[in-house]
Amino acid sequence: MSAKKILPDIYSVGVVDWNVRNFHGRTYTTKRGSTYNAYLIIDEKIALVDTVYGPFRDELIENIGKIVPVEKIDYVIANHVEIDHSGALPAIMKLCPKAKVLGTQKCKEGLYKYYYSNWDFQVVHTGDKIKLGKRTLTFIEAPMIHWP
Repeated sequence: MSAKKILPDIYSVGVVDWNVRNFHGRTYTTKRGSTYNAYLIIDEKIALVDTVYGPFRDELIENIGKIVPVEKIDYVIANHVEIDHSGALPAIMKLCPKAKVLGTQKCKEGLYKYYYSNWDFQVVHTGDKIKLGKRTLTFIEAPMIHWP
């Protein structure tokens, strides 16, 4: 899946895993693969919303690079910690070490357990806002809507 423009300055940069058949053990199955969704918001500040499963990090980086140099990312928003959403985070943070990771306290704890990172992390709560330029992102805590 290549980068796709959704709206002016908002792109889908996720990937398709045509070979995945099971999610969460065997809880969910698919015969046609699935997507690992990630989004890029371009403004005065650049935000990446989620990453993808680690084995697909190069494709994510390539998709982002078609729009903007990866190292220009200012914020990485981690919606939750599961590796199908966060697996490429170490590679992204290596390419843009000045980026700030944004997520809930549980997200911070989970990412640390997975990656033992010392990334610049900002804990966000419901109602917190990040101004990117002409766009402002408002955070909503939704624990266990899918996973931490």
